[in-house]
Amino acid sequence: MKHKHIVVLEDEEHLALGIKYNLEAEGYQVTTFAEGPAVVQYFQEHPHQVDLLILDLMLPGMSGYAVCEKLREQGEQVPILILSARSLSEDRTRGFDVGADQYLIKPFELEELLSRVKHLVARFGSQPDERVQAAQAKIRHYRFGNSQIDFRTFEVKVGGRPVHLSRLQMTLLQYFIENEGRVIPREELLVNVWDLPGHLNTRAPDQFMRRLRTVFEPNPAEPRHFLTVRDAGYRFVAEPAPVDP
Repeated sequence: MKHKHIVVLEDEEHLALGIKYNLEAEGYQVTTFAEGPAVVQYFQEHPHQVDLLILDLMLPGMSGYAVCEKLREQGEQVPILILSARSLSEDRTRGFDVGADQYLIKPFELEELLSRVKHLVARFGSQPDERVQAAQAKIRHYRFGNSQIDFRTFEVKVGGRPVHLSRLQMTLLQYFIENEGRVIPREELLVNVWDLPGHLNTRAPDQFMRRLRTVFEPNPAEPRHFLTVRDAGYRFVAEPAPVDP
Protein backbone atom coordinates (compact mmCIF):
# COMPACT_ATOMS: atom_id res chain seq x y z
CA MET A 1 0.00 0.00 0.00
CA LYS A 2 1.41 3.38 -1.03
CA HIS A 3 2.01 5.85 1.79
CA LYS A 4 0.43 9.28 1.48
CA HIS A 5 3.06 11.85 0.55
CA ILE A 6 3.22 15.12 2.48
CA VAL A 7 5.50 18.05 1.63
CA VAL A 8 6.48 20.38 4.50
CA LEU A 9 7.79 23.88 3.76
CA GLU A 10 9.30 25.25 6.96
CA ASP A 11 12.56 27.19 7.32
CA GLU A 12 12.95 26.50 11.06
CA GLU A 13 14.89 23.24 10.91
CA HIS A 14 13.96 21.97 14.37
CA LEU A 15 10.25 22.48 13.71
CA ALA A 16 10.45 20.92 10.25
CA LEU A 17 12.22 17.86 11.67
CA GLY A 18 9.69 17.59 14.50
CA ILE A 19 6.75 17.67 12.09
CA LYS A 20 8.48 15.18 9.80
CA TYR A 21 9.20 12.80 12.68
CA ASN A 22 5.62 12.81 13.96
CA LEU A 23 4.04 12.50 10.51
CA GLU A 24 6.33 9.59 9.62
CA ALA A 25 5.34 7.94 12.90
CA GLU A 26 1.74 8.10 11.60
CA GLY A 27 2.76 6.30 8.41
CA TYR A 28 3.12 9.23 6.00
CA GLN A 29 5.96 9.79 3.55
CA VAL A 30 7.38 13.26 4.24
CA THR A 31 9.61 15.56 2.18
CA THR A 32 10.83 18.82 3.74
CA PHE A 33 11.95 22.08 2.15
CA ALA A 34 13.22 25.36 3.59
CA GLU A 35 12.62 27.64 0.57
CA GLY A 36 9.54 28.42 -1.50
CA PRO A 37 11.01 28.29 -5.03
CA ALA A 38 12.25 24.73 -4.40
CA VAL A 39 8.70 23.64 -3.55
CA VAL A 40 7.23 25.27 -6.65
CA GLN A 41 9.85 23.52 -8.78
CA TYR A 42 9.21 20.20 -7.01
CA PHE A 43 5.51 20.35 -7.84
CA GLN A 44 6.32 21.15 -11.46
CA GLU A 45 8.64 18.14 -11.70
CA HIS A 46 6.41 15.75 -9.70
CA PRO A 47 2.80 16.40 -10.73
CA HIS A 48 0.07 14.53 -8.85
CA GLN A 49 2.59 12.94 -6.46
CA VAL A 50 1.86 15.00 -3.35
CA ASP A 51 -1.22 14.45 -1.15
CA LEU A 52 -0.81 17.46 1.16
CA LEU A 53 1.34 20.59 1.46
CA ILE A 54 2.06 22.08 4.89
CA LEU A 55 3.69 25.48 4.75
CA ASP A 56 4.81 28.37 6.89
CA LEU A 57 4.16 31.96 5.78
CA MET A 58 7.27 33.79 6.96
CA LEU A 59 9.95 32.40 4.69
CA PRO A 60 13.12 33.91 3.23
CA GLY A 61 12.76 35.20 -0.33
CA MET A 62 9.40 33.76 -1.37
CA SER A 63 6.62 33.90 1.23
CA GLY A 64 4.18 31.10 1.92
CA TYR A 65 1.44 33.32 0.48
CA ALA A 66 3.35 33.56 -2.80
CA VAL A 67 4.01 29.80 -2.89
CA CYS A 68 0.33 29.02 -2.34
CA GLU A 69 -0.79 31.55 -4.96
CA LYS A 70 1.76 30.30 -7.51
CA LEU A 71 0.68 26.67 -7.12
CA ARG A 72 -3.00 27.58 -7.52
CA GLU A 73 -2.22 29.65 -10.62
CA GLN A 74 -0.52 26.57 -12.07
CA GLY A 75 -3.73 24.60 -11.52
CA GLU A 76 -2.37 22.58 -8.58
CA GLN A 77 -5.29 21.25 -6.51
CA VAL A 78 -3.29 19.69 -3.65
CA PRO A 79 -4.79 20.52 -0.22
CA ILE A 80 -2.76 23.19 1.57
CA LEU A 81 -2.49 23.64 5.34
CA ILE A 82 -0.86 26.84 6.56
CA LEU A 83 1.07 26.79 9.85
CA SER A 84 1.90 30.29 11.01
CA ALA A 85 2.53 32.42 14.07
CA ARG A 86 0.58 35.19 12.33
CA SER A 87 -2.77 35.22 14.08
CA LEU A 88 -4.52 38.34 12.81
CA SER A 89 -7.79 37.98 10.94
CA GLU A 90 -6.31 39.64 7.86
CA ASP A 91 -3.50 37.05 7.81
CA ARG A 92 -6.00 34.18 7.76
CA THR A 93 -8.13 35.99 5.20
CA ARG A 94 -5.18 36.46 2.87
CA GLY A 95 -4.19 32.81 3.32
CA PHE A 96 -7.64 31.60 2.27
CA ASP A 97 -7.78 34.13 -0.56
CA VAL A 98 -4.61 32.71 -2.15
CA GLY A 99 -6.01 29.19 -1.98
CA ALA A 100 -5.21 27.60 1.40
CA ASP A 101 -7.65 25.00 2.71
CA GLN A 102 -6.92 25.32 6.43
CA TYR A 103 -4.97 27.66 8.72
CA LEU A 104 -3.44 26.56 12.02
CA ILE A 105 -1.77 29.07 14.33
CA LYS A 106 1.57 28.40 16.01
CA PRO A 107 2.11 27.20 18.67
CA PHE A 108 -0.26 24.33 17.99
CA GLU A 109 -1.14 21.07 19.70
CA LEU A 110 0.34 18.03 17.95
CA GLU A 111 -2.97 16.15 18.17
CA GLU A 112 -4.79 18.95 16.38
CA LEU A 113 -2.18 19.04 13.62
CA LEU A 114 -2.40 15.27 13.12
CA SER A 115 -6.20 15.44 13.10
CA ARG A 116 -6.25 18.14 10.45
CA VAL A 117 -3.69 16.31 8.34
CA LYS A 118 -5.71 13.10 8.57
CA HIS A 119 -8.94 14.80 7.50
CA LEU A 120 -7.37 16.79 4.67
CA VAL A 121 -5.63 13.74 3.23
CA ALA A 122 -8.81 11.67 3.55
CA ARG A 123 -10.94 14.45 2.07
CA PHE A 124 -8.86 14.61 -1.08
CA GLY A 125 -8.04 10.91 -1.33
CA SER A 126 -9.58 8.42 -3.75
CA GLN A 127 -12.74 7.76 -1.76
CA PRO A 128 -13.77 11.43 -1.45
CA ASP A 129 -13.05 11.86 -5.17
CA GLU A 130 -15.65 9.19 -5.85
CA ARG A 131 -18.15 11.16 -3.76
CA VAL A 132 -17.28 14.33 -5.65
CA GLN A 133 -17.76 12.56 -8.97
CA ALA A 134 -21.14 11.28 -7.84
CA ALA A 135 -22.19 14.80 -6.91
CA GLN A 136 -20.88 16.14 -10.20
CA ALA A 137 -23.08 13.62 -12.01
CA LYS A 138 -26.06 15.41 -10.42
CA ILE A 139 -24.82 18.98 -10.93
CA ARG A 140 -22.50 19.43 -13.89
CA HIS A 141 -23.29 22.96 -14.98
CA TYR A 142 -24.88 25.68 -12.89
CA ARG A 143 -25.75 29.32 -13.48
CA PHE A 144 -26.84 32.05 -11.11
CA GLY A 145 -26.61 35.81 -11.41
CA ASN A 146 -23.91 36.49 -14.00
CA SER A 147 -21.92 33.38 -13.04
CA GLN A 148 -21.37 30.05 -14.78
CA ILE A 149 -19.85 26.99 -13.09
CA ASP A 150 -18.68 23.73 -14.64
CA PHE A 151 -18.12 21.23 -11.82
CA ARG A 152 -16.54 18.67 -14.14
CA THR A 153 -13.69 20.92 -15.23
CA PHE A 154 -13.63 23.29 -12.21
CA GLU A 155 -14.12 26.20 -14.61
CA VAL A 156 -15.81 29.30 -13.20
CA LYS A 157 -16.76 32.44 -15.10
CA VAL A 158 -18.20 35.59 -13.59
CA GLY A 159 -19.39 38.19 -16.07
CA GLY A 160 -17.70 36.15 -18.79
CA ARG A 161 -14.29 36.31 -17.10
CA PRO A 162 -12.57 33.17 -15.75
CA VAL A 163 -12.09 33.00 -11.97
CA HIS A 164 -9.98 30.49 -10.07
CA LEU A 165 -11.41 28.66 -7.06
CA SER A 166 -9.54 26.05 -5.07
CA ARG A 167 -10.85 22.53 -4.89
CA LEU A 168 -12.26 23.04 -1.39
CA GLN A 169 -13.86 26.34 -2.37
CA MET A 170 -15.56 24.49 -5.24
CA THR A 171 -16.72 21.79 -2.82
CA LEU A 172 -18.25 24.44 -0.54
CA LEU A 173 -19.93 26.15 -3.50
CA GLN A 174 -21.32 22.82 -4.64
CA TYR A 175 -22.68 22.08 -1.15
CA PHE A 176 -24.49 25.43 -1.08
CA ILE A 177 -25.99 24.81 -4.52
CA GLU A 178 -27.17 21.34 -3.53
CA ASN A 179 -28.86 22.89 -0.46
CA GLU A 180 -30.12 26.06 -2.14
CA GLY A 181 -32.49 28.05 0.06
CA ARG A 182 -31.80 26.09 3.27
CA VAL A 183 -30.10 27.57 6.33
CA ILE A 184 -26.94 25.48 6.90
CA PRO A 185 -25.31 25.55 10.35
CA ARG A 186 -21.54 26.07 10.34
CA GLU A 187 -21.18 22.78 12.26
CA GLU A 188 -22.76 20.99 9.29
CA LEU A 189 -20.32 22.64 6.90
CA LEU A 190 -17.34 21.60 9.03
CA VAL A 191 -18.53 17.99 9.01
CA ASN A 192 -19.69 17.67 5.39
CA VAL A 193 -17.30 20.03 3.56
CA TRP A 194 -14.15 20.01 5.68
CA ASP A 195 -14.58 16.52 7.18
CA LEU A 196 -13.83 18.04 10.59
CA PRO A 197 -15.63 17.72 13.95
CA GLY A 198 -18.52 20.19 14.08
CA HIS A 199 -17.38 21.59 17.45
CA LEU A 200 -13.92 22.59 16.14
CA ASN A 201 -13.10 26.25 16.73
CA THR A 202 -12.05 27.50 13.29
CA ARG A 203 -12.80 30.56 11.19
CA ALA A 204 -12.51 28.63 7.92
CA PRO A 205 -16.24 28.72 7.00
CA ASP A 206 -16.37 32.48 7.59
CA GLN A 207 -13.25 33.10 5.52
CA PHE A 208 -14.46 30.86 2.70
CA MET A 209 -17.81 32.67 2.67
CA ARG A 210 -15.89 35.91 2.32
CA ARG A 211 -14.07 34.46 -0.69
CA LEU A 212 -17.31 33.34 -2.35
CA ARG A 213 -18.82 36.79 -1.81
CA THR A 214 -15.74 38.49 -3.23
CA VAL A 215 -15.98 36.32 -6.36
CA PHE A 216 -19.72 36.16 -6.97
CA GLU A 217 -21.42 39.13 -5.33
CA PRO A 218 -21.67 42.43 -7.27
CA ASN A 219 -21.31 44.13 -3.87
CA PRO A 220 -19.67 41.80 -1.31
CA ALA A 221 -20.57 44.21 1.50
CA GLU A 222 -24.26 43.68 0.73
CA PRO A 223 -24.49 40.02 -0.34
CA ARG A 224 -27.64 38.76 -2.04
CA HIS A 225 -26.63 35.17 -2.86
CA PHE A 226 -24.41 34.06 0.04
CA LEU A 227 -26.16 35.13 3.22
CA THR A 228 -25.24 34.89 6.90
CA VAL A 229 -28.21 34.05 9.12
CA ARG A 230 -27.38 35.38 12.57
CA ASP A 231 -26.88 32.66 15.21
CA ALA A 232 -28.05 30.01 12.71
CA GLY A 233 -25.60 29.59 9.83
CA TYR A 234 -25.50 30.42 6.13
CA ARG A 235 -27.92 30.33 3.21
CA PHE A 236 -27.41 30.36 -0.56
CA VAL A 237 -30.07 32.06 -2.71
CA ALA A 238 -29.71 31.61 -6.46
CA GLU A 239 -32.40 34.09 -7.43
CA PRO A 240 -32.84 36.77 -4.79
CA ALA A 241 -35.92 38.97 -4.81
CA PRO A 242 -35.59 42.16 -6.89
CA VAL A 243 -34.36 45.20 -5.03
CA ASP A 244 -36.76 48.14 -5.07
CA PRO A 245 -35.28 51.17 -6.82
